[in-house]
Amino acid sequence: MTRQQLKNSGKLMKKSCMPKNDVTEEQIGQIEQGKFIEERNVMCYIACVYTMTQVVKNNKLSYDAVIKQVDMMFPPDMRDAVKASAEKCKDISKKYKDICEASYWTAKCMYEFDPENFVFP
Repeated sequence: MTRQQLKNSGKLMKKSCMPKNDVTEEQIGQIEQGKFIEERNVMCYIACVYTMTQVVKNNKLSYDAVIKQVDMMFPPDMRDAVKASAEKCKDISKKYKDICEASYWTAKCMYEFDPENFVFP
């Protein structure tokens, strides 16, 4: 998929996850630009998106599943960069028992590691 196709598929997840987590566009609309609002419903929105992309297994983020999805979904020119940020941030989630917090802090880590290749709906 191209970067644009990736963004388009994200729109469907966004439509599904926004009402489930009672978040507004103001709260989650700029995650991709690095605006992470530290609120429970925002954290759970991120977890919802990760669940829909099938990178959550047994209520935990799965590094192997992330790598698999990157290979399937991301354009070739982004794959290595996104895998590098996943590698860098893979242990963050182990600090949190809660999938919402684990997802939030992992996404934030991946953004901070490589903002240019961070894509999030």
